[in-house]
Amino acid sequence: MENERRYKKLVFKAIALLLPFVLLILLEVGLRLLNYGNDLGLFVEDKENVNYWVMNPHASERYFTNNENATIGVFESFRKIKSPGTLRIFVLGESTTLGFPYMASASFDRWLFYRLMHTFPNREFEIVNVSLTAVNSYTVLGFAKEIVNYQPDAVLIYCGQNEYYGALGVGSTSQLGGSRILVQSLLYVRSLRLVQLVENTYSKIKSTITGPVVDSNQTLMQRMAAKQEIPLNSSLYNNGIVQFKSNMEDVCKLLSSKGIPVIISNLVSNEKDQKPFISSKKDTTVSADFQYAMAQKAYMLGNFASAKQKFIMAKDLDLLRFRAPEALNSVIASLPQKFPGVFMVDSKKIFEDHSPHGIIGQETMLEHVHPTIYGYGLMSEAFYQGLKQHKIITPELKSEIPFDQLQHQMPVTIVDSLKGAYQIMLLKEKWPFNQPAPVDFNQLNSFEDQLALSLLYQKTTWIRAMRTQIDYYSKLNDQANVLKVAEASVLQVVNNAYYLFYVGQLCVEQGLNQKAKVYLQHAFKLSPRVDTAQKLAILFLKDDQPEMALPYLIYLQQSDASRPVYASTILLAKNIIEYKNKLNGGTADVGIMNQIAINYFKMQNNGIALQYAEKAFALDKSNKETSKLLRKIKSIGSQKLN
Repeated sequence: MENERRYKKLVFKAIALLLPFVLLILLEVGLRLLNYGNDLGLFVEDKENVNYWVMNPHASERYFTNNENATIGVFESFRKIKSPGTLRIFVLGESTTLGFPYMASASFDRWLFYRLMHTFPNREFEIVNVSLTAVNSYTVLGFAKEIVNYQPDAVLIYCGQNEYYGALGVGSTSQLGGSRILVQSLLYVRSLRLVQLVENTYSKIKSTITGPVVDSNQTLMQRMAAKQEIPLNSSLYNNGIVQFKSNMEDVCKLLSSKGIPVIISNLVSNEKDQKPFISSKKDTTVSADFQYAMAQKAYMLGNFASAKQKFIMAKDLDLLRFRAPEALNSVIASLPQKFPGVFMVDSKKIFEDHSPHGIIGQETMLEHVHPTIYGYGLMSEAFYQGLKQHKIITPELKSEIPFDQLQHQMPVTIVDSLKGAYQIMLLKEKWPFNQPAPVDFNQLNSFEDQLALSLLYQKTTWIRAMRTQIDYYSKLNDQANVLKVAEASVLQVVNNAYYLFYVGQLCVEQGLNQKAKVYLQHAFKLSPRVDTAQKLAILFLKDDQPEMALPYLIYLQQSDASRPVYASTILLAKNIIEYKNKLNGGTADVGIMNQIAINYFKMQNNGIALQYAEKAFALDKSNKETSKLLRKIKSIGSQKLN
């Protein structure tokens, strides 16, 4: 009897202890069933295609104490089921990594994707940028924990400029506590709907009592900066360094343990043309303004080594920590030494190499930390060379696009460039720059200016702005700009076979066969179609690449066996491939070249037929068969393969 009473007492105690937890679990389940709150996972199903993942617009809310400050990234979809041979790269970072102020239009990962798709037309790439503005290494760590489940082949990281004022930074208004363990715990529970209910209720009560929590007249920079004076080597400064070091080591440890290559870049800041935001009023040894003035003086005198040293010291002494101190670059440099498969690329060195006297300034930077379009191209070069150096990609020299060529070829539109410039003007009007915009700023009248302003003030969408440009340039018969806008657009919709085909067709019309083949090959891989295969077969045959044309010819024959032309063209292409393999550079090649010319002539590819006949004639001008063949081809000359 006594034992029974004890047992019941224990049961009642257990129930009493467990009941609150059971009620909380039931409440959490109920809130989820009622669809209250948001899923804060990094990826959600793409509404436009259920076979793809896309970045969750609510993913950042876990990291901001006020959801009104929470930012949204770009929505770059990727397949739920990764295709064989696909190289999937995730990109982690902050606003620079996102491409501010041009965003996806000129971000370094878009430069990289464009270069890769043209260097490897037969390979599929998925570069998924999950960067956000106003975040720091806490978000990078959180996202890294999620991307490991999505089969990355490599991860690119550019992070550190927001370490003090990004969400959860030691100087930020969006803090959850000083302890990393506490922060990590709070980040975990914020995904619970019950916690979201409590936070939302608290925010509503607070805003009712005190008014709006967010001042819409302030920039996000101003809203996020709580501790606006953080002296060099102060406890708060050192806490920021420790925070960055701990988080980035956790990122690299995690990815390294999974065998995922990591390429991380050091940080680039405007040294020469961004004066300190806030300077100490104490003695000159800690005055950022004094160091900056001395740097300018040394620069004017041509003492560039001393000027650079003082510009960097002025940056590090700047009390308002919107530019990363050099200590963070030291942390980044240490990571490859600690973790296998982690590699550093030296973006800073590349920027210095392309800056007057090796001092980074307005030639490559827009303001304090964000690069120009050219600067983003330089950053992409750093990551591209890193991918090559560590054998993540192995391009053939003949197909590789040199950086100088990439600069001229990269499709950044006039409107995107102007929109970025105007956004920087507006940014610099506010704190901490306080530089008035030109008085005639809103009175710009050109088509591109007006469209850029509409985009800036969100009166139109980016896709609609691209379509407007295509219509405008088409009416002017400005085919070069039509193609540039179309190419820029296709980088936003890389999984759209129809649009890839459209851009490929534009290239064909402008005689850009090599570029046309790239777009059409990608279109065919996404959606095999007869019209795409026809264009590719013709383009490859016109460029004397029968081995590349053959798969498309076979596809055409299988798609429509009733057309004998495909079977005959396949036979001719195989003959040419066989003859080309016999060429050895001697006079015996004359007969082989004649046979190649005859086979091309039979498929009405007269241009290439003529080339081979002329090569044969150059080797042996007395060859009667060659002379006869030349006359025959030239007599029909105008007839072309189509």
